[in-house]
Amino acid sequence: MTTILRLAEVTAANFEDAIGVKVRPDQEHLVAPVVKSLAEAYVHPGVAWPRLILDGDRVVGFLMAFFDIDFAGDGTGKDIRSGLWRLNIAAGEQGRGYGRFAVEAVAAEIRRRGGDRLTVTWHPGEDGPEGFYLGLGFRPTGETSGDERVGELELAR
Repeated sequence: MTTILRLAEVTAANFEDAIGVKVRPDQEHLVAPVVKSLAEAYVHPGVAWPRLILDGDRVVGFLMAFFDIDFAGDGTGKDIRSGLWRLNIAAGEQGRGYGRFAVEAVAAEIRRRGGDRLTVTWHPGEDGPEGFYLGLGFRPTGETSGDERVGELELAR
């Protein structure tokens, strides 16, 4: 069986599929539900990039990236970053490479837009996704964003 992974824009036609993506119950405290991400995308239309992750025609997850934000939030524009805002892989679909595909797809989009680093944040702790991100090559920056750790991945051009 050939697997064709792709991203799809969230539309009225697939909205129910999007909000139906649920992580495992033990992960719900680590990532916001898709419906909250879509609400945030609505109020940040020039920044947020919500996408479904599909394996063929089957929805297996959701991601939301951000592009060119003032990460420091101080209005100086000296710390402009792009990265992965949310990653929700459906409970029954985890461990199959969909998260890696999502990160690689966001990296490709950042490169396409001229960027050279991908920023991500995660909740610390044994049950969190830190090992996943470190395994993909992300390095902690020593910063925090709220109660989350910040990591970055340098992107080769």
